[in-house]
Amino acid sequence: MKRWNGWGDDSHTYPVPERAKTALAEWVGPPEPPEDASLASVLATVPKSRLSGASFLSFDAEDRLRHARGQSLPDWVALRSGRIGTFPDAVAFPESSDDVRSLIDWARRTNTRLIPWGGGTSVAGHINPEADVGPTVTVDLSRLSKLIKLDSESRLATFGAGISGPDLEARLRAHGLILGHFPQSFEYSTLGGWIATRSSGQQSALYGRIERLFAGGRVETPEGTLQLPCFPASAAGPDLRELVLGSEGRLGIITEATVRVSLAPAREDFVGVFFPGWEQGLAASRAIAQARLPLSLLRLSAPEEARTMLTLAGHERLLRALEAWIKFRGAGEGKALLIVGSTGTEATVKFGLDQALAIAKKNGGISAGHTFGAQWTKNRFRAPYLRNTLWELGYAVDTLETAAPWAQVPKVLNAVEAALRQGLSRWNEKPHVYTHLSHLYSDGSSIYTTYLFRLAPTPDETLDRWRHLKQKASEAIVAAKGTISHQHGVGVDHAPYLPAEKGALGIKALAGVMKGFDPTGVMNPGKLLRDGSAS
Repeated sequence: MKRWNGWGDDSHTYPVPERAKTALAEWVGPPEPPEDASLASVLATVPKSRLSGASFLSFDAEDRLRHARGQSLPDWVALRSGRIGTFPDAVAFPESSDDVRSLIDWARRTNTRLIPWGGGTSVAGHINPEADVGPTVTVDLSRLSKLIKLDSESRLATFGAGISGPDLEARLRAHGLILGHFPQSFEYSTLGGWIATRSSGQQSALYGRIERLFAGGRVETPEGTLQLPCFPASAAGPDLRELVLGSEGRLGIITEATVRVSLAPAREDFVGVFFPGWEQGLAASRAIAQARLPLSLLRLSAPEEARTMLTLAGHERLLRALEAWIKFRGAGEGKALLIVGSTGTEATVKFGLDQALAIAKKNGGISAGHTFGAQWTKNRFRAPYLRNTLWELGYAVDTLETAAPWAQVPKVLNAVEAALRQGLSRWNEKPHVYTHLSHLYSDGSSIYTTYLFRLAPTPDETLDRWRHLKQKASEAIVAAKGTISHQHGVGVDHAPYLPAEKGALGIKALAGVMKGFDPTGVMNPGKLLRDGSAS
């Protein structure tokens, strides 16, 4: 069963070896395991709903609890401590676009707010009910999960927007096809959620971000149904798909989505390359990205992340042997690790990897073969489970991400890491901070930073520490001219920093669009734009 207060299936764990526990205590200090609230005690706090008499709604306390929070660190603090705050008044489980249409019409008549819910994987507060906005219903789209239409000739597939990543790929694999969108949240996140937050999959170098894959679909809005026809290209004015992409449920509810699919690949390989230092790894990665090779993945771990991941991985004998060999070849303590992946035909994969490794070698790269690539592949969707283990040991883990042109990448990365490392000085705490570049483009890269710190004696203090870290890091991103979000969307957590990126006129334009589709403010209040700017 899916955990109610953490990540993933409760039968799956991510063990941390003793060597790693010792290292964690050295890096940030010895932890104090928390005492988490029980499910029964939290269910006892679910308040009486402000709604009644609607047979199409669930008022079940556990349904309301399981739809009250997402996967951000504030969400975890709330769930683990039992201090949820605001619950949805009910949960709806529509089974068709017509059901969603009827639900929105009912919400307008009854002055009820609606929150679209895909897989509940948001890490930015997208799906949390807002206090003081009136009765709220969370709309769980999991029953809109059919393969509605498959056009094999055009390679277009139409799905219900609530379909999860694994189910979507399984339906396509049965026809020899693949979408290829693999965010780390793949196990639970949904097609509609990917579109609503402008998601990026781990193999976007080949398949593209969701905006490249999204061809059209259907959105139910308070003002009516928006149909987005599918064309290979169109010059018929502004592209309305761009309004839906990243709209975070503020315009309406995506019920169907048509995506561009590909033939399932014949082969896929991932290899690891070590560099003596960060500068060599950065130069090589940029050169490989700009060579436009047939690659599906480029992921460069800075030295601190490479060290941390090797420590947490276990397999000590194997890693000691590999590290000794790498050190002999010239990559010691300050080594960076690049994972290169190629996907396609036998010939394409061989060409892509050969060319990438040749560029890496010119920059001092040392190929470690398939061992590290296979390890990354094995753990690509298991990493979120590590959060459960670390929390139970007494550590909080969070991530933040941005993107910048190549000329700005070092500045942005250093600014973010410095802000985080100094961010808990008032508490005499030392966060452990590490970064990788996870999506590389010809003109720049995303920057994905993880920070780990000890849980405080109380939930309120843990939340205060997180707020301080998040604020300082976000301010550093804005000051260094990075985007406030490369792949996690805006939600609540990033909304204060959006005006710096969009400008006053841009925010006004977004508010106008929201007003046009949702004049009475039914849809997902408080997300994306704050302080009444969309009302």
